[in-house]
Amino acid sequence: MHMRKAHLVWMAAAALAALPAAQAAAGAGSRNAISPEALDSSAPPTTVAALAHDHPVLARHAMVVSSQHLATEVGVKILKEGGNAIDAAVAVGYALAVVHPCCGNIGGGGFMVVHLASGRNLFLDFREKAPLKATPTMYQNAKGQVVPGRSTKTYLSVGVPGTVLGLDTALREYGTMSREKVMAPAIRLAREGYVLEQGDVRILNARVKDFARHKNVAAIFLNHGKPYVAGERLRQPQLARTLEMISREGSRGFYHGPIARAIVAASRTHGGILSMKDLADYTVQWAKPVECGYHGYTLVSDPPPSSGGVTICEILQIIKPYPFSKWGYGSVDSLHYLVEAERRAFADRNTYLGDPAFVHNPIDRLLSAQHAAKLRATIRPDAATPSVDVKGSLGPYEGTDTTDYSIVDRHGNAVGVTYTINYLFGLGQIAGDTGFFLNNEMDDFTSKPGVPNSFGLVQGKANQVEPGKRPLSSMAPTIVLRGKRLFMVTGSPGGSTIISTTLESFLNVADFGMNVQQAVNAPRVHQQWYPDVVFAEPGLMSPSVERRLRAMGYRFKIIKSWGADEAIVVNPRTHMLEGANDRRLPAGLAAGY
Repeated sequence: MHMRKAHLVWMAAAALAALPAAQAAAGAGSRNAISPEALDSSAPPTTVAALAHDHPVLARHAMVVSSQHLATEVGVKILKEGGNAIDAAVAVGYALAVVHPCCGNIGGGGFMVVHLASGRNLFLDFREKAPLKATPTMYQNAKGQVVPGRSTKTYLSVGVPGTVLGLDTALREYGTMSREKVMAPAIRLAREGYVLEQGDVRILNARVKDFARHKNVAAIFLNHGKPYVAGERLRQPQLARTLEMISREGSRGFYHGPIARAIVAASRTHGGILSMKDLADYTVQWAKPVECGYHGYTLVSDPPPSSGGVTICEILQIIKPYPFSKWGYGSVDSLHYLVEAERRAFADRNTYLGDPAFVHNPIDRLLSAQHAAKLRATIRPDAATPSVDVKGSLGPYEGTDTTDYSIVDRHGNAVGVTYTINYLFGLGQIAGDTGFFLNNEMDDFTSKPGVPNSFGLVQGKANQVEPGKRPLSSMAPTIVLRGKRLFMVTGSPGGSTIISTTLESFLNVADFGMNVQQAVNAPRVHQQWYPDVVFAEPGLMSPSVERRLRAMGYRFKIIKSWGADEAIVVNPRTHMLEGANDRRLPAGLAAGY
């Protein structure tokens, strides 16, 4: 139902949100009852009025939210057995590699943001790296034209995987359990299999034609040549053997032994450039997170090579003076100023940010009050700004599907992880009998300055391909503090839309008074500089709001849905943990104890 004034409807919905949650018992888990849809952003739309009936899952001690219910259950079990949030994060990461193979992975990489109960905030970068033989023009032909598909459909798209070393490093330095203990559930799920639900099958069916092209993939992800159906059991014995080797030998078993040799052999056979040295030399790194303030909250998020934290913070600095809470969710003013802030922050993101080992990232300048004021002054109150009139605002650059999960433990430690193999099932190919999909993450580099990548991002020289470089990412697992206390853990998959999804889940709580389940379920908006169009989900705008915005010069593309935010809020009044799995991914689960 579309209402004439979406923001007025929201006031009524927010009032209803104060009613007791249906899942009030500690330890409750709530499976989303919405008809399951594929991960390709095809979940059914919702309305602002319908959000009044959405309630989070409550738990007193600990909470896990992930995109697949079996992985969530693994994390809760680890926490109940005395593990901390880092132990659970590693266990969930490996479990998702089994039960959410489109996106959970050991063949890709990602980021981890940690808030320790002691007050320390940490960031772990285990993003993939470009092979040593990579070059800035490797996706162009002799005429300098980008070759379609070379950065997404060939072995030249495969970056050096980082997940295994990342999880191993986090566990060794901040976990309390053994690697064998936290990996045992994933190994069991791979060896014994798990019963597929409709949400799992919809995801698998998205690439059955690609699976059929490769015998070693079809042998696992097709059932005697046919697509799996709900109720059937998916077993992955090859992946079980790979995980067992990692469990015994740690990251060395992945980067130096038969697993590495299988990856390199497959790459050479199919025209790729990966080498044993690429795998042996791979490193992860701890870095200082990006932090910024907004109306009494502190957001802790990813620094480069992620663009997520910087871009979210830049948007927040631009919109900080505007009365979003007064304007309301879905109003003309809140949508206008949010879209214009996103447009300008993405222009900066695409112009200046890259791997800090290769380029200087002007983060302090991008997040300064002076810079925000300068950008704010360019926003007209009554008109959209054409993207052609928006440039990287510090002047010319001068050189120098994914999954997310959130965990809070009984001690107050919090972990947000987003990791990816890029497309659904990445490259769609498996090296030999290793059992896991390889990434096609090299597409996140700039194939050629000014030419959009598969997510439509038009990027610059700062993110060009270079040997050993990490591609710029939009991943943004984010922890929010209120004062010094943990308030929220949030994040999402979705390519460039990760930034707007994560940002809006926070704004929905902080400015619009939603509970966390409403915040992740609410219709979204996204603008990324180019293409010069505003992406919106059905139900976001009332007809009158849409007409007024179109009259201001906005062009909209309505997308059924995108992303899958997995969030936890610590209620400041009750101190209960409130978990929310996004309605867009009904195979997921929020659960705790």
